Amino acid sequence: MSPRSFLLDDRLNAYVVDHTEPADPVLVRLTERTVALGDPAGMQVGPDQAAFLTMLTRFAGVRNAVEVGTFTGTSALCIARGLADGGRLLCCDVSEEWTAIARDAWAEAGVADRIELRIAPGIETLSALPPDATIDLAFVDADKPGYLGYYEELVPRLRPGGWIVADNTLWSGRIVDPDATDTATEALRAYNDRAAADDRVTTVVLALADGLTVSQKR
Repeated sequence: MSPRSFLLDDRLNAYVVDHTEPADPVLVRLTERTVALGDPAGMQVGPDQAAFLTMLTRFAGVRNAVEVGTFTGTSALCIARGLADGGRLLCCDVSEEWTAIARDAWAEAGVADRIELRIAPGIETLSALPPDATIDLAFVDADKPGYLGYYEELVPRLRPGGWIVADNTLWSGRIVDPDATDTATEALRAYNDRAAADDRVTTVVLALADGLTVSQKR
């Protein structure tokens, strides 16, 4: 079963999915192949989140996008499909194994020519990017302790009006659990606090899937 929001029971989740743009055969096959991985499949974005990413990319007229944390490529596929003509997506990941699945799906969907994948620590790839404010959209869904570093590299490179979207920022509700003091939870709290207080952006936290923190550059 594909990932769903911890906020929804099975009936509500089914209703949401039934009233969301349906996954096409390429996404269905990619989901099946990802689910076959077992426990790691929980890192895949769900169908409502996937549809939202394509919609936001189209709405924002994105030509230059960056993704940190690609896994098997669902979110990248959805962003790539929403790019404006001539648009490009740079994907940052450290796994050759999981991104090999992504490459297959991108080729099948006909978007491989829009995507550049760099296998290296995300912070290294981001810090090496030109400092110009040219990124229209950034999606962050990688190691949680790295989120704040990714944010600080990405925000100066966002164009005015550009977006940064961070996944898992409600962390199955642990974000408000005072007894949850593990590294990942504390890192996500720090990220949300920084985004909410940063006067360079305006921020809203969406209760979609496992939580999306969406910030737009002023």
